[in-house]
Amino acid sequence: MKKKFFILLLSIITTSAHADFSTRAKSAFLIDYESGAEIVAKNADTLMPPSSMIKLMTLTVLFDEIKAGNLTMDDRLTVSENADYENPLWYPASKICLVAGQSITVRDAILGLIVLSGGDASVVVAENLAGSEAAFTEKMQDKARSIGMTQSTFGNASGLPNPNNLMTSRELAILAQHIISDYPDMYPMFATKRFQFGEYKSDWCREWGRTHTMNYNKLLFIMPGADGLKTGHTDDGGYGMVASAKIGGRRLIGVINGFDAKNHDALAAEMKKLLEYGYSTTTNHTFYNPGDKIAAIPVWYGRSPNVIATIAEPFVITVPKSDGLDGVRVIARYNDPLPAPVKQGDKIGEIIAQKDGREIARAPLIAQSTVKKTVFFGRLIKNLRVIFGID
Repeated sequence: MKKKFFILLLSIITTSAHADFSTRAKSAFLIDYESGAEIVAKNADTLMPPSSMIKLMTLTVLFDEIKAGNLTMDDRLTVSENADYENPLWYPASKICLVAGQSITVRDAILGLIVLSGGDASVVVAENLAGSEAAFTEKMQDKARSIGMTQSTFGNASGLPNPNNLMTSRELAILAQHIISDYPDMYPMFATKRFQFGEYKSDWCREWGRTHTMNYNKLLFIMPGADGLKTGHTDDGGYGMVASAKIGGRRLIGVINGFDAKNHDALAAEMKKLLEYGYSTTTNHTFYNPGDKIAAIPVWYGRSPNVIATIAEPFVITVPKSDGLDGVRVIARYNDPLPAPVKQGDKIGEIIAQKDGREIARAPLIAQSTVKKTVFFGRLIKNLRVIFGID
């Protein structure tokens, strides 16, 4: 059995440098959703307070419960004294404005978290799903590790200042990718511009609620194609945002954190600049789609002489517009021959894209069909053909 490299595309030309994006934010990260390619990375792996962006993980744990069938949008969650609007914790913080003893629907909790950045709603979710906010942070941690967030830690579900609330811009982007891909029924809620809670239980909250209905994510109002996700702000941590936009069928995900700004409008303007930089300077190329024949790999002792190698997801690369495919090489790598049996969907190799010798994309090759092992007589014939050099 030999390891084979099969060159699918080769274009080696000297390329020009790609300009860097400039921002006053302490950290910035921009990726292409489909290819996963990094377009901008400034202190992307530095742990920083995420402020209310941590609520994306709170929502993710809640979404898992809905996806598993343990909750519905119309189920009701009980509000404890910890989430009561008269708790001093919520005086300066973003909230829905809840009263202990009332209940809210899961749908209102989600919209309260997304639109109003309700820290009180995060406590309601945490206590109803795990019994306490402390226990809920363990669920947040477990979920983070399960999707490849190896550094993030969580001290609460709201993002209020806590030394254990630490996330990197890269891992916030991983979380955004997960939300977009794994919860397609819930993700459109992140584009909600206005939410008016309809179950206030106190006159003060009712009056307060009249002027607190607009999404803190002002990018939704100034950039066509923007459809999420979440902002955050604390005095110590500055302004931050995890955002996504889809323009011309192409989606980008951007993260900014530690931005010294006057308000959320200035934050949105900086994020718009980041996303527009990605769209204006880079482009995508799709080499293969699921089901495409990439290679025919021989199968030893197979009832079929070979199996077609394909991919499960589109194989896309992101390159600077100024370069195009200059300097790009795409190769398929696999063992030849493969031992039978081979099951449909088995990983049987890899497809790799390189630009100027640097890997920029990788994806598994999978078997398009099942190839069963031959019976004893078939294997005997195969051995005899090999011995006598018969093709």
